[in-house]
Amino acid sequence: MKVMVVWKGLVVGAYQQKLQELARQKDVEVVGVAPPSWDEPGSPVQFEGLYLDGYQMVVSRIAFNGHFHVFFFPDLGRLLDEHKPDLLHVEEEPYNLASFLAIREARHRAIPSVFFTWQNLDRRYPPPFSWMERYVYRWASAAIAGTDAAARVLRAKGYHGSPAVIPQIGIDPELLHPVERDGTGLERPLNIGFVGRLVPQKGVRLLIEACASLGAPFRLAIVGGGPSRPELELQARLAGIASKTEFAGSVPSARVPEMLTQLDVLVLPSISLPNWTEQFGRALVEAMACGVAVIGSTCGEIPDVIGDAGLIFPEGDANALRSQLERVATDRLLRQDLARRGRERVLARFTNQRIATETAAVYRAVVER
Repeated sequence: MKVMVVWKGLVVGAYQQKLQELARQKDVEVVGVAPPSWDEPGSPVQFEGLYLDGYQMVVSRIAFNGHFHVFFFPDLGRLLDEHKPDLLHVEEEPYNLASFLAIREARHRAIPSVFFTWQNLDRRYPPPFSWMERYVYRWASAAIAGTDAAARVLRAKGYHGSPAVIPQIGIDPELLHPVERDGTGLERPLNIGFVGRLVPQKGVRLLIEACASLGAPFRLAIVGGGPSRPELELQARLAGIASKTEFAGSVPSARVPEMLTQLDVLVLPSISLPNWTEQFGRALVEAMACGVAVIGSTCGEIPDVIGDAGLIFPEGDANALRSQLERVATDRLLRQDLARRGRERVLARFTNQRIATETAAVYRAVVER
């Protein structure tokens, strides 16, 4: 069974591991289609060819690069004719132009198709996006939802199938693993980190506010780029913690494990907006795999991702976040327990191997049907 996987996210080297694991399935041959770059505002990403063993990766030009709703792959029809897959997997939201055009190209060639969704809010889109969404619902052979909430939204919006619930991306536990650290962390500053886009909804402003009143010694590392960086740097200076705060900028995905293992705790303080809530929080899973304690807000899917393997605080509450940071800073046994439980949770639920096995089962069911 030959499967073509189309996804802008394949520019990121770490995400390519999923395709390697899919290709290890005994009956699955994989062709990936990635753009040469993704021009995310404030933090563009060039294609990182890191995990390319066992399958074929095609880097194909992209139109309207960086425009989430209207980008597409102009050469996809030619690629379908050239590779003749048994199945097309579009790892994009159903209301995007890229998904509509890809599934239309597949339908014209009688190739079954699968789409993916993270959307966990019941948002209704105006035409033409609503038309494209209905087309994808009608003609796709199957759907994969990243969370139970996303599956509920799919059904509420009129999708009549039974979506599989599988996270889009996982981790490699051999690459992301705990390392020995010097000392317990109680005799040195607490190393606090954030990894992600610097945009208002990620709540980094709240993290800086909480750290500014933290009673314990700390160092704060903010990893990622985005339009909020200048105002966050200003906030750190005004709060008097600029000397304790490092803005590392965007880093290649291959460097993320090294940076995570230097942390004592990773924080994801996301804040809901009327049109957005946290859909997963990959940095949480990566940190837990590395034996790093995690703290997350109650925004979106964060509590379900963390489970009982981390600490939660009410979103938007800087004082509650500060209290959780102080617990981690002063309780060595708590930190060790969170590290153990986090690693166990990731191995049970969020490895690329498990995700690939479950995804391949969807492929088999579609092709056999």
